[in-house]
Amino acid sequence: MLGEAARLLARSKFAIAFTGAGISAESGVPTFRGPDGLWGHYRAEELATPEAFERDPHLVWKFYRWRMGLIAGVKPNRAHYALVELERMGLLKAVITQNVDDLHRKAGNRNLIELHGNIFHIRCPSCGYHKDIRESGRLDNFLAQKEVPRCPECGSVLRPDVVWFGEPLPREPLKGAFSLAGRADLVLVIGTSGVVYPAAYIPYTVWENGGSVIEVNTSESGITPIADVFLRGKSGEVMDGLLKKVRGVLNG
Repeated sequence: MLGEAARLLARSKFAIAFTGAGISAESGVPTFRGPDGLWGHYRAEELATPEAFERDPHLVWKFYRWRMGLIAGVKPNRAHYALVELERMGLLKAVITQNVDDLHRKAGNRNLIELHGNIFHIRCPSCGYHKDIRESGRLDNFLAQKEVPRCPECGSVLRPDVVWFGEPLPREPLKGAFSLAGRADLVLVIGTSGVVYPAAYIPYTVWENGGSVIEVNTSESGITPIADVFLRGKSGEVMDGLLKKVRGVLNG
């Protein structure tokens, strides 16, 4: 199966990757749906909503500062670096991710679309102010604060620049993702449940246009029915093996 996937990838003209929480789980990032996706006495799904933020922004910010601190110490794993290498080789044209952990960028991917935002970015819902809180090495200072952050331009309460449950995906990233899917002749799907829409339509767009679908996952997902090749296993191990096979195909 690795050999077949490698041949498809090596012969592709415009391959993209579509990633979900599974690729980051190996780095130690807890998933919302996993058994370690709990915080205090709350489920993450109860806090990552506009309603929760309106009701108690202090509690939501306490949760996000905890999560930011957790993710800040996490490093990319072999699967992230394999995607960087495929990009460097010219095979992978873009990575579209549902993750907010910034690990693809930290690993070195250059053409990246973050459908659900970035946990280290904050924005003002009133005036549009936006900032990466890691700029100038100020992350530790931000995480140590207790009060709800306010916009320096208009005074409104700032929020994490991520997509919460019940919110639509931002238009421009979603438009860019589907534009890439419309051009792609192969999509490498890694670690996603394939049940969160409209993002899950992205692999289907490639498939409907006659492109190949390679899925890397620990279990079957909503994408598996359309996968040309299903590679079962942890993403780091599988992607390591796939990268070696691709090199073998290219080197003849």
